[in-house]
Amino acid sequence: MIDRLSQDLNFYQSALGLRHQRQEVLAANIANADTPGYKARDFDFASELRKATGQEAGVPPVSLALTSARHIPAQASATQVETLQYRQPVQPSLDGNTVEMDVERVQFADNTMRYQADLALISQRLRSMQSALQQ
Repeated sequence: MIDRLSQDLNFYQSALGLRHQRQEVLAANIANADTPGYKARDFDFASELRKATGQEAGVPPVSLALTSARHIPAQASATQVETLQYRQPVQPSLDGNTVEMDVERVQFADNTMRYQADLALISQRLRSMQSALQQ
């Protein structure tokens, strides 16, 4: 039963970790909006989540090394994004900067909303588990 709860919460842990990383990437884009030659970056959240949860073919789950026979075997969630992609600008600036503030603000707000929704979902899920255990 603990393994099943663990697997369920690992998905949410991966999703929150990736949302956090995306927030940092989008914040870096906004911070460099006036930097000449800066290229806006982002990543495909859905494909990175599939990689992190091991649902994409060819991506083995990350196993933790056991240094003692008394250690409990577990799997780590691989939520580190390795490939950031450059965003194609609709209207590039003359100085080579590809950050479009309107696009970045919308993406930042959308990611924030989804992060908060994920937190609310996790909170509700934990409350329902706690309620089931108390009865």
